[in-house]
Amino acid sequence: MNFVAQDISAQIMMLETRALKTMTARGFDRRVAEAASLAAPVSRGSVVATQGLRAVIGGLPVAVGDVVTVGGTGGDGTRTHPGLAGVEAEVVAVHHTEATVVPLAEGWAPAAGTPVTLAHRGGEVPVGDGLIGRVIDALGRPVDGRGPITGTRLVSAHHPAPHALDRTAVTGQLGTGVRAVDTFTALGRGHRIGLFAGPGTDTSSLLAMIARGTDAAVSVIALVGVDGRTVREFLDDLGPEGLARSVVVVATEGEPAMMRRKAAFTATRIAEQFRDQGRHALLMLDSLTRVAGAQSQIGLSAGEPPARGGHAPSTVSLLAQLLERAGADHPGSLTGIYTVLRDGDDPEDPVAEAARPLLDGHLVLERRLAEAGHVPPLDVLASIAPCASALTGPADQAAATVVRRAMAELRAVQALIEAGAYVPGIRPLAEAALAARPHLDAFLRQATDDSTAPAEAWARLRGLAGLLSVDDAGTEGRAA
Repeated sequence: MNFVAQDISAQIMMLETRALKTMTARGFDRRVAEAASLAAPVSRGSVVATQGLRAVIGGLPVAVGDVVTVGGTGGDGTRTHPGLAGVEAEVVAVHHTEATVVPLAEGWAPAAGTPVTLAHRGGEVPVGDGLIGRVIDALGRPVDGRGPITGTRLVSAHHPAPHALDRTAVTGQLGTGVRAVDTFTALGRGHRIGLFAGPGTDTSSLLAMIARGTDAAVSVIALVGVDGRTVREFLDDLGPEGLARSVVVVATEGEPAMMRRKAAFTATRIAEQFRDQGRHALLMLDSLTRVAGAQSQIGLSAGEPPARGGHAPSTVSLLAQLLERAGADHPGSLTGIYTVLRDGDDPEDPVAEAARPLLDGHLVLERRLAEAGHVPPLDVLASIAPCASALTGPADQAAATVVRRAMAELRAVQALIEAGAYVPGIRPLAEAALAARPHLDAFLRQATDDSTAPAEAWARLRGLAGLLSVDDAGTEGRAA
């Protein structure tokens, strides 16, 4: 019997040797990797406590930014909690041996003791030309029903802002196609502009106009905290032509706060990659206010004490981190337009107050103009672009100054004119502006499907300034 057993063992060893010799190196490596993955221990923790949006987990070594799966199936394929589908959540705080997580998806209803497994470390964002023309969610997944996205690669969501000494000077103007913006508040490549808008001013229409008319190589548009109807209307306004050179990132108001916050950083990271490739990219975020609201929900859920306006203290630092990442970095640039929603004329809005010092200029949309059918409802006199003078020539600067002064003079006496109490001859420049009112309105108003090149817009403004010029004797000038 021993001789028989030895003979059988020898034959088995011979067969195994032949199998190893015929096995390709790739197949052998694959089998080794599979065996290693099966032998690796599954790290698993559990939910310790829940409160509101947050859950506290223990027994799992994690860091801030890691993503875990709460409930669902474990590493061995078995369901870890009956009746609870797995929901991904991101770690927002770590306390000794416990961590606080907030959900990234719907269906969040964990109970104490629900098993938790590590999904992946840190965050990754897809970037590349394959995203152009697509609509994605905060995690980079397609939501436009056009199938998988190809031509992309994953990069870390964390990207340092350009160092202060590495930033290049802003010298070139970025055209938007909107006459009032390109002349009175010219945007430079690498500038950060705040779009301060009251309720009912339809910011999405203006952003769609800019996306269609800009001379930037690619636009990345983040719609954060908006409703589904607004998303649909924005895509309709953008049209196939605008979408063909844009990336749209969407996180609606019904999605978890973490997804709304991530959408802003995902869009920023995608735009940064285009800048790093040497292109001129435009990032439009609607809105910075809703991103701040999402961060406040997350921060308060993580245990931060409420600060001014009910916001979490981390909100201000998050806004600074987000805005600082735009800018010019040779040879590319990233220009940012960030919508800030105003509640009436409240000067104490903490989000607006925190954003203003971080911005290079302000565009102000007024509801009274929107109600009068003035499109876009841009208040030229309230809008400020302190760096615009470095982007234009002396003749263009002089023309913009003349038109601004005339509009300011007309606004100062408008109430007297309407009341019939104005005495002619007191303010000749205001009278010149009143006479040229049809030309002013024709210049400042623009159909949503209209786009004007910056050179043409400046030429029209110089002609308008000629109509409004007044000599020392108070006589109105006339354009040649």
